[in-house]
Amino acid sequence: FGPYSPQIHRSIRRIIRSQNTSTGYIPNSMYHHGFGMLALAEAYGAVDESILWSESTPGLTPRSIGKSLELAVRCAITSQKKNNVGGWRYSPGDNSADTSVSGAVLMGLLAARNAGIEVPDSAIDRAIGYYRSCTSAESGMVAYTGGIGGFGESMNRSSVATLVYAVAKRKDLKEYEATLQHITTRIEHQEGSYPFYFRYYMAQALFQGDFESWTKWKRENAQYLREIQQDDGSFAASHGPAYGTAMALLSLALDFRFLPIYER
Repeated sequence: FGPYSPQIHRSIRRIIRSQNTSTGYIPNSMYHHGFGMLALAEAYGAVDESILWSESTPGLTPRSIGKSLELAVRCAITSQKKNNVGGWRYSPGDNSADTSVSGAVLMGLLAARNAGIEVPDSAIDRAIGYYRSCTSAESGMVAYTGGIGGFGESMNRSSVATLVYAVAKRKDLKEYEATLQHITTRIEHQEGSYPFYFRYYMAQALFQGDFESWTKWKRENAQYLREIQQDDGSFAASHGPAYGTAMALLSLALDFRFLPIYER
């Protein structure tokens, strides 16, 4: 509902139409699939589907959001079963994994489970096991590909790991404590590589892990984004203004508790 409901409906229809009706894959990579699955999960139960398709093609009612979400979950789980380490990479058939793509897919699965879609505990457990294998329980650094790339410092990866541990309800893990400490002691950090990706994940990770640190960081984040915002309201990013603006909005939105998956 509201003034932007037509844009939301168009976006949802686009995701559903792009999905492979047989495999459930949302192209063109498992990055897209993970974020697409997350979007469907957050729309599920919140969007009036009686008008979702009637606006586009009267009389036509393709797959519901719920059916598309179930298909997307099945694709992610099938892909994970083929994966030697329990994570995901760019293609559904990849045997390797990295902690960035895996974070996108795992958050999509956690959101789907939160929305009431059946997601096996074994799938979540195996994905968390992959993250633990990539995390230094002492420094809180997180490897990109689990040993292959080493444990070089990356606030992006440590933020992703903190978030997935928290949302998966694994705050008792020593790896979670280490990644949380790693990011809360570096809240002044400015990311030069993929800065909007960093702000999206840093906001969520601090919000879930340390409310006091998040409260301090969000003020800096709002000030920084205010300074770089374009005259038309957008945010210029290496992947285009739509991406930069979306990530900036999501990093600012936590105060309003709009999205169920990111509730504390």
